[in-house]
Amino acid sequence: MDQTAAEEQVSSFLDGAGRRFQHYVDKTTVWVKTRWISLLVLMIAYGIRVYMVKGFYIVTYGLGIYMLNLLIGFLSPAVDPETEDQDEVGLPTRESSEFRPFTRKLPEFKFWFSAIRAVLISIIMTFFSCFDLPVFWPILLAYFIILVILTMKDRVRHMMKHKYLPFSLGKKSYGDCAKVDVPGSKAGKDDK
Repeated sequence: MDQTAAEEQVSSFLDGAGRRFQHYVDKTTVWVKTRWISLLVLMIAYGIRVYMVKGFYIVTYGLGIYMLNLLIGFLSPAVDPETEDQDEVGLPTRESSEFRPFTRKLPEFKFWFSAIRAVLISIIMTFFSCFDLPVFWPILLAYFIILVILTMKDRVRHMMKHKYLPFSLGKKSYGDCAKVDVPGSKAGKDDK
């Protein structure tokens, strides 16, 4: 009976900690630039750590492959036009077809959260020598660069074939032709 009470206390503590953690993670959704800057700072710290210990190249390679996989999910549409029926949901293929916003396979927040988690795990792994496997790092670097080039070439070809852009360049501005003069407003009186 004492063991069940202890298990309930541990379970209750973990549930509370999980809720608090999720609360703080949810608060970061509005701080997009801050989140990405924090990821950049963590990646720089990881790079400095790997440079200082002169090892853990296989961990770095694994982190790079994982980040590339996240990037592919971020750049890919949620519904691939090649595999889905064109009449259903998907990207518009003609000018006359209805506009549908680009929905990603991996949303921005999940991309950031997964990347932060991966970098933190990689930093922790650099403190354990069992992950410092002896490898010839130039071969890993060359293979990674070739993999990035081939993968991005395939993604760009897919974007061009299905005519979509995974980035929003902001709201269109139509300049002076969209401005409306309101009679009696201060702006109209200052011009005279």
